[in-house]
Amino acid sequence: MAQEQYTEDNIRSLDWKEHIRLRPGMYIGKLGDGSSPDDGIYILLKEVIDNCIDEFVMGAGKTIEIRIKDKEVKVRDYGRGIPLGKVVDVVSKMNTGGKYDSRAFKKAVGLNGVGTKAVNALSSYFKVESIRDNQLKYAEFSLGELQTDSEIEETTKRKGTKVSFIPDEKIFKKYKYRNEYIIKMLKNYVYLNPGLTIDFNGEKYFSENGLKDLLNENIPDEDKLYPIIHLKGEDIEIAITHSKTQYSEEYHSFVNGQHTTQGGTHQAAYRESLVKTIREFFGKNYEASDIRKSIVTAIAIKVMEPVFESQTKTKLGSTDMGGELPTVRTYINDFVKTYLDNFLHKNPNVAEAIQRKIVQAERERKDLKGIRKLARDRAKKANLHNKKLRDCRVHLGDMKKERRLESTLFITEGDSASGSITKSRDVNTQAVFSLRGKPLNCYGMSKKVVYENEEFNLLQAALNIEEGTEDLRYNNIVIATDADVDGMHIRLLLLTFFLQFFPEVIKEGHMFILQTPLFRVRNKKETIYCYSEEERVSAIEKLKPKPEITRFKGLGEISPDEFKHFIGNDIRLDPVMLDKTMSIEELLSFYMGKNTPDRQEFIINNLKVELDEIVEN
Repeated sequence: MAQEQYTEDNIRSLDWKEHIRLRPGMYIGKLGDGSSPDDGIYILLKEVIDNCIDEFVMGAGKTIEIRIKDKEVKVRDYGRGIPLGKVVDVVSKMNTGGKYDSRAFKKAVGLNGVGTKAVNALSSYFKVESIRDNQLKYAEFSLGELQTDSEIEETTKRKGTKVSFIPDEKIFKKYKYRNEYIIKMLKNYVYLNPGLTIDFNGEKYFSENGLKDLLNENIPDEDKLYPIIHLKGEDIEIAITHSKTQYSEEYHSFVNGQHTTQGGTHQAAYRESLVKTIREFFGKNYEASDIRKSIVTAIAIKVMEPVFESQTKTKLGSTDMGGELPTVRTYINDFVKTYLDNFLHKNPNVAEAIQRKIVQAERERKDLKGIRKLARDRAKKANLHNKKLRDCRVHLGDMKKERRLESTLFITEGDSASGSITKSRDVNTQAVFSLRGKPLNCYGMSKKVVYENEEFNLLQAALNIEEGTEDLRYNNIVIATDADVDGMHIRLLLLTFFLQFFPEVIKEGHMFILQTPLFRVRNKKETIYCYSEEERVSAIEKLKPKPEITRFKGLGEISPDEFKHFIGNDIRLDPVMLDKTMSIEELLSFYMGKNTPDRQEFIINNLKVELDEIVEN
């Protein structure tokens, strides 16, 4: 084979915007279409908001206004405004910004001088406007290229900064902002910054009680084992309770206002300090897993010049608090030991409730000990000898970090469907888990069933979620079942499994439903895949006269060559989101409990049309 020539012509120098557009994943993680909370379009929004938050933290501007309409995003703060002579530089010159000067920004989250440059480079339209000292200056860009650099003019507008941008559809294909994800992000901002008001499309968000409000949002009163413990220090805040029904641990961790969804040194130190403090308080060497079982808690710390493991800032790597302060581990441990210990001494009822929960967890763990070992051995043996899990390469070497956010597990039923997905998937990032028949309805059962039931045991092992989602092997868990009555039933049974035993998988935005086409409409020149009856009618009108129409009755009927379109760049995923108006117990009871007139009426009103369509076709 002829060897490729390697000469000076192979060496390229990229400017800042070319590099960002060539390697966007380095700056904003995965791209996506907005169906996942960690998709790039939300990172773009977050990068702009982070600058506004840093202004608020420095005591400048108590309101942030956000408007999103027709894919255009506008973010306005009332902070100090960018120095007018540097308006162009701070959004178009890498490693340029005020965060390098700790006199102007202390304990800020945006430290790398990259954020708004990435937004600029990845937007088809970008405008920055700064107002200060009754003067205004703005600059407009397209794909990072400067289009307009205005002169400084007099103005009566309030001081601050306004950024407008439209993400580039060549990079973010068919994207759509989902209000649910944005609202969750904004709520986290106000929980971490009491006194801040965020106005999103006319709806205002505000928090008086910080992380206590966050836990109240995430766990209903009837599921709290005891009232929330809320403790605050100069650079640290924690909130703690235990769930009556949840099995696993649930953490919400933040650094300088950044939601560290993958944890980091601060979360590890916090988990350790909780165990140490509880053991010392009760004078008993309880198992760490028993102490932390069912805990729902949040921690926020402020660090001088934090070091994150990536530009998306989802995991803290810092070991020091900065300045004259001790290490992150020592600082958190000292705070928890002092403040939580004092609280438990002053609130014996809460302490007793916690101890009862630990003893109950200990008893349940011992009851499960034998069956858990047998189940683990069975899972290891099954992984070696069966074909239920076709894994991907994302867990190998350096690829693990680079493409972890793209890692996906498709859960499907039957050999034909799993075979089609397996043959058409991206083997680097997409894995397939094949169910055998319908899963068990586990509503109301104890966690013992997870180990006794082979399907559930192997699924738990494949995902690595026995101890929670901290080491979840796949960022996206996609239920891929037929769009018929049986397929819908399997979806419901799988969702019941996760809600019953691992609700954090859904709460943290990892669960999706794969949308596959119901119809294929084609003629000799063009093929259109239709996901609804309306799309089918539209396709028939477009491909006149009399195109060939195929109804896909199951995933197994779709050939691998066709399937690769539906799980590749054009994949359609519907995120599974929890209804905040109902607790998980209420949700499961309604859908999976005993038949009730309410559920019968719901089925009649909501499914009759869909069932009629299935029967007709």
